Formats: sequence, structure tokens, C-alpha cells
Amino acid sequence: MIKVQTINSNPITFVHHLYIYKHTHTHHTSSHPKTTCPTLTPPTTMSQWSDTNHRSPAPPPLLITLILTLTLTLISIHPSLAWRPWPHTHNTTNLQFQTSKKFEGSSEFVKLRYHMGPVLTANITVHIIWYGTWPSPHKRIIREFINSISATTVRTPSVSGWWKTVQLYTDQTGSNISRTVTLGEEKNDRLLSHGKTLTRLSVQSVIKAAVNARTKPLPISPKNGIYLLLTADDVYVQDFCQNVCGFHYFTFPSIVGYTLPYAWIGNSGKLCPGTCAYPFAVPDYIPGLKPEKSPNGNPGIDGMISVIAHEIAELASNPLVNAWYAGQDPVAPVEIADLCEGIYGTGGGGSYTGQMLNDRDGATYNMHGIRRRFLVQWVWNHVVNYCTGPNALD
Repeated sequence: MIKVQTINSNPITFVHHLYIYKHTHTHHTSSHPKTTCPTLTPPTTMSQWSDTNHRSPAPPPLLITLILTLTLTLISIHPSLAWRPWPHTHNTTNLQFQTSKKFEGSSEFVKLRYHMGPVLTANITVHIIWYGTWPSPHKRIIREFINSISATTVRTPSVSGWWKTVQLYTDQTGSNISRTVTLGEEKNDRLLSHGKTLTRLSVQSVIKAAVNARTKPLPISPKNGIYLLLTADDVYVQDFCQNVCGFHYFTFPSIVGYTLPYAWIGNSGKLCPGTCAYPFAVPDYIPGLKPEKSPNGNPGIDGMISVIAHEIAELASNPLVNAWYAGQDPVAPVEIADLCEGIYGTGGGGSYTGQMLNDRDGATYNMHGIRRRFLVQWVWNHVVNYCTGPNALD
């Protein structure tokens, strides 16, 4: 549910787990894990909408056709839809919950609910699989972002301040998502064990190889581990660059041997920076639009950071796709980062990213991390019912 919009005449989108991923979530094929998952048992009942639309006169035939088309489209989407950083003409929130009446994605139509599944309340450990060739400077940027999530001595607005919104989500016992997120073990797959082109299911096979490796296998942590498969800029993953910059789900015991929450995010630097690294790159079909300067000197990696943040936030709040999400269908949930597609600051919403920060060197960002600056999308705050972030001006 990612769509293209304009920001002061400049297009943006509002990306995964997928964008919206904001992200317009992508359509998924019949081989998608969601359609074959033997372990997930989603809720079978959900509260129904009670707004006045239910009492409206019968819609005309054309409207019925449009509704049926949209319904079939949503059914084909993966539950942890892909994410891309700039929104389409109508963002995901608008599509599912009508047009927002306030800034920062606020809407009385958003019905984010808890569906009784687990969230990550134990200290979270992020394990990384570097798939393909990864230069050390690129790895450092990503490591320092992950380490910044729990860093408390960083100047504001900070990445840890952003994570405080994610921490608001609780499980059945009232326990909050953990404040602590640490970088765990790493595995290099430089030789591309499963080739330069991956499907959604072969992504799980890469994870299987990493946790079952003969030397230095990744630890198996089903309760508090997050597994990130990060692909290099010359690796193509199914649906990548076609509204998908990343996605999250959980591994199938039939493939990996365990149920492990994981996410895939690709480096779009060579393949499609205008799609997945906006606003640090712009689409070729938009002449005259200048990209923003990336805070760490690498548009592809800086573009990945917000997608990584998006996926980690949703893995923490919806690891088995049966916890926190909005929408009436668990097959196509809208999660806490999806609801804030393309919003990076105060005033964001609709076609505007919000007010971001510009440093003396011209770089654009909205929060500080350990020794670095980052641009990270906001997430939905279910307490106040709108998107929030650490760089808010009000």
C-alpha cells in the first residue's frame, strides 16, 4: 500500500515490513510464505466497523467493481507488506481508513488493535546476515544505527527517543516491548550461497544456512532474536524495486527448523535508489527534482536505515503477525510503521514528509545516533492515536 505523492511539488512515497514499505505494499505471488505457512493461526474474529458508511445507500455498480478490485488486491498482499520510503498518491492509511483529518497521520478511522499474539518483551538481539559483498564502511553505518536504538547518552532528537514509541506496545500481561536492543552475532555470505536472485522462500533457506553453519553459526533465539538478511547492491530479491524495499515475517519450521522472526532489506544503491532511497535519490521520471544530501554520504545505505527501522519496529510489535495491527483482515494487516509511511517530522501526512533537519554540511536527517545522524520514519503511537517521533516540534 505504497503510493506516489508530491511534497511541495516533489514526489515522495509512502514501504514491508514493505514498504507501504509510504509504502505501497506489494502484491504477493502464490509462492509467498503467507499462503503456505503451516504454523500461524490468525484470529478468526474481529470487531466490525460501526461508522455511518454502513448505513449509506447502495453504491453504484462502478463503485462495487472498484471495491471488489481493491479487496482482491489486498487479499493477495503479504501480511507484513513490503516497505518503500515515499508514498503514492494515496497513502496506506488513506486507502484503508479514509483521509486523515489532521497532520502526522492522525485519523479517527484508524483502528489499531491488539490480537493477543506475543510482542518482544525480553531484551532484543539483532543478528545480521550480510549477503554478498559488503564494504566495511557500509556495515559500520548499519551497526551504529542498531546500537543507537538503546543508546541513552546521545543528543536529542535521538534514535532511542524514536524507540520509546515502539516501547508503548504491550502483550497480554501488560509487559512492554523491551527498551534494550543490542547487536548480536553476524554471518557473512560473500559467496552468495543461494545465488544473486532470491525468492521470498529462498530467503528463509539463506537463514537456515546461517543458523546451521558448520563454523560460527548464528545463535537460535526464537523468543528475543531478530534476524536481518541484508542483501548487497547487486543482489535481487523477488519484487525488489517494484514497491518492495524490505519485508518481515517468521521462518517456517519445515524450512529452517525453527520459528524465528526475520526481515529482509536490500541495498537499492545500484538497482533502484529512486524507489527505495528517497529522498536521497529521486525517480528518473521526475525531472528537475533534486535529491537531499544523505547524512552518512551513501544514499543506498542511508535509504536502508529507515527500512531497517521500519522492519525492526514491526518485528518487535508483531513478530508472528498476530499481535498489533490495524485492518479487518489478518491476511493484510497494517502495522505500526505502515501507518506512518513517508512521515519524518511535524506536519507530515498526505503528500508532505514533515519538517526534517538540515545540518551545516547540507545533510538531511531527523535524529541522532552514536556518532552519526539518520533519517528514520515515524511510527504510530496508539496512546495518542497519531504518528510520533523524537523530532516533533509540538
